[in-house]
Amino acid sequence: MAERPPAPGAGVNELTSNLDDVVLSRPRLSILAALVSGNAVDFTFLQKNLGISDGNLSTHLSKLEAERYIRSNKTFVNKKPKTWYQITTEGRQALERLFRQLEGMLTQAKPAETLDGGVSPPKANLL
Repeated sequence: MAERPPAPGAGVNELTSNLDDVVLSRPRLSILAALVSGNAVDFTFLQKNLGISDGNLSTHLSKLEAERYIRSNKTFVNKKPKTWYQITTEGRQALERLFRQLEGMLTQAKPAETLDGGVSPPKANLL
């Protein structure tokens, strides 16, 4: 997906229109963050560490896998199925793209006008 920088002073709708809704979902963003190290993790690890129910986790994993942001590998351990997940290059790129877009939104944001026309309060360091 080609990125186009927002025009200076662009409206909120224009700034957010290119955000990847697949990655932007809180559960899916949490899954990608858990996988970003590159290590494969299993379903149980994700479920316990992210606090997402089995059904919801399965749905979000399927969505990420359909977009090729993650890949799965099903194995058997002691005759029990175990599914491992790993982030793909596409998933890492989607995550990086989202961070660049959010950073661009912060850069494009106009400073708020002060009520008395004086100096604006200091900006908080968000990063």
